[in-house]
Amino acid sequence: MDSEDLKLEALFRSEPVLDDGFSVRIVSRVRRRMWVRRLSLPTAFAIGAIIAAKPLAQLVSLVPKLVSIVPQNLMSVFDWQLGGMFQGTTITLGIMLFAALLMIWRMLEE
Repeated sequence: MDSEDLKLEALFRSEPVLDDGFSVRIVSRVRRRMWVRRLSLPTAFAIGAIIAAKPLAQLVSLVPKLVSIVPQNLMSVFDWQLGGMFQGTTITLGIMLFAALLMIWRMLEE
């Protein structure tokens, strides 16, 4: 380096700003908020799943009773649709689960 570079460097050199730990507190606060944002959606999802488990089980147990109420001649008309409905439900559930996993993965990357 020549003398002009050294003079210029000395001109721009300054003492570090004393902030009494302010920047450390800000960084820790920002990191804490990031973790809260990362964990809030999976936590809400888990709590919602726990709350919905009992009514969902009751609803599933009511399906055979509802099918027995429907007249048999009406059931024979819709028999071909009921056979394919369970496969469609499985596919829909798989797509929804895959989408939820992608959302959680994307959230964890941030």
